[in-house]
Amino acid sequence: MKRTIATLAATCLAFATFAFSQEAQKTEKREAHDAGPAHVHPAQDAKAARPHSSANMTWHNGAIMTDAHAEAIFWGTSWPNYTGDKISGIDDWYAGFGGSTYAVTSDEYTGTNGQVGSSVAYSGHHIDGSAAPSSAPSTSTVLGEVCKVITNPVSNGYYAVYVDSKRGSAGYCAWHSYGSCGTVPVQIAFFFNLDGDAGCDPQDNVTGRSQGLSALANVSGHELSEARSDPRNGGWYDVRGNENGDKCAWTFGSSFLTFSNGSIWKIQGEWSNSHYSSGTGYPNSSGQPGCIDGGNYK
Repeated sequence: MKRTIATLAATCLAFATFAFSQEAQKTEKREAHDAGPAHVHPAQDAKAARPHSSANMTWHNGAIMTDAHAEAIFWGTSWPNYTGDKISGIDDWYAGFGGSTYAVTSDEYTGTNGQVGSSVAYSGHHIDGSAAPSSAPSTSTVLGEVCKVITNPVSNGYYAVYVDSKRGSAGYCAWHSYGSCGTVPVQIAFFFNLDGDAGCDPQDNVTGRSQGLSALANVSGHELSEARSDPRNGGWYDVRGNENGDKCAWTFGSSFLTFSNGSIWKIQGEWSNSHYSSGTGYPNSSGQPGCIDGGNYK
């Protein structure tokens, strides 16, 4: 989500430079600089944006992600001894996302550097057993964590941080943003622990995943799709600031989707300008038929 929830945006619009320890500062590329605004995925009980007559997204003269290098970071004291299905499940999710029909839902969008591509290479996960923030963190805090953990960041990197703390009164489930580790631009995302969180639950009763993993998988699809089509605020969004994930949030065209590695997931659709213009997508929560998911709607 972009600028449509002013109070949340105000919380997350942190442009401060993250102060590292003396050891981290010795390596310039690992210093965090200039975190961008957070584009949040609102919970289901958050106030929805009203539909607008100009439904399609427009390009804002910047770059998109032609491909992506993804890594996950599990941050929090409970992760080192964790025995549930979320770490292995998130590994499975990212390993199968690239080249899937779901990934292709964002491929129609172009930018100054070319066209969004469905290639997403996953290099696995990292565990940071230090205490994660107990409340909604700033984008600069999450960027600092990424730059601390990722020793060799790349400019097409998408670094997703999963914490073990609940969202509490925060009105969103996850967000994506951007910044720099030294001179290297990076894309980042943040995810709360969504166990038992009714406001962020996709109601998955078909894949056999735990509720917490299913919730993370759904919002992971939302954030990665938005990062690919609008990585650094110059990509695609509509007149209200809604990106492709926002416009189809909490709507599902298929009961489940099959990824390229054969894993199955319940994930929301993504907005397609072309399918809306031809009337061939499924309706979003405002009744606009522009959503596709790569399953029943391609």
